[in-house]
Amino acid sequence: MLLLHTCCAPCSAAVIEYLLKNEIRPVLFFFNPNIFPKEEYEKRKRELQKYARSLNITFIDGDYNHAMWLDTIKGMEDQPERGLRCLNCFKIRLLATVRLAYEKGFNSIATTLSSSRWKNPEQIAEAGRWAVAQFPGIAFLEKNWRKGGLSERRRILLTENGFYNQQYCGCEFSFTPPNSPDPNSCN
Repeated sequence: MLLLHTCCAPCSAAVIEYLLKNEIRPVLFFFNPNIFPKEEYEKRKRELQKYARSLNITFIDGDYNHAMWLDTIKGMEDQPERGLRCLNCFKIRLLATVRLAYEKGFNSIATTLSSSRWKNPEQIAEAGRWAVAQFPGIAFLEKNWRKGGLSERRRILLTENGFYNQQYCGCEFSFTPPNSPDPNSCN
């Protein structure tokens, strides 16, 4: 059984479709304490829940604890995108995923984080390998979800489903004010 850490509907749809086509029915885990403000978190969660319901896929809502996330990345606020703050953010989210997988009897995890062209897939893979090393018996499905036509499929599913497509990764340190070029968009 696969527990799939998800970040948003645009980044998750092609991954979920790929898994289903390969006869893997994931359980979705939405754990993203980095997302700020809470309204943004709720908007992304609702969009993904709606998509999961349309596919009849189980959705688990992780606790939203932005204060814990801020405390954990304290001192890294000024790190550039793809820097140490991002690596630690991935570790926080993937460790929670592995912990839940271990508690619920899953044998593997994966994450949709590497479907975003703005995130470093090597950092995500490092965080995933680190997280599963903390809990024996859980495997990490390490995959760059941008390859094999999945980036194009992502764009198609985004349009077909009319997904809300956020303009920043979620954390306030990556936010670019409206009308500014955004190097951190999930696009």
